[in-house]
Amino acid sequence: MTNLRAKVLWLTFPALLFLAAAVWAQGYITEVEDSGFEKHTRPAVSFAHDAHNEAANIESCNTCHHMYEEGELQDQASIGMECSSCHLEGNSGRLELIRVYHLQCKSCHLEQKAGPVQCAQCHRKAE
Repeated sequence: MTNLRAKVLWLTFPALLFLAAAVWAQGYITEVEDSGFEKHTRPAVSFAHDAHNEAANIESCNTCHHMYEEGELQDQASIGMECSSCHLEGNSGRLELIRVYHLQCKSCHLEQKAGPVQCAQCHRKAE
């Protein structure tokens, strides 16, 4: 009977570790937020920044956080800036902001043939 208990312990311990790690990692998931969205028509997108970049093998912040000056891509990244700080200026407003978010994320997912591309895959209702 002791041998059986030892086997059960050895089999359940890794499963418990995995479960604990998954629960702990949930604390690092944040929502993509932008003050340009005063009212949401769909739930905000949950986004695990570091896990995404690791899975996508993204090393440069500029890959997603681009910065343009006079139509030229700059070496500096727009870290800490909301997309609306540029994409609401002189544009058609909220719909333009939604479009650029979708272009930035969805077009990369389509190009890389990886990642969510359907509305409900990103905009999930809270469980």
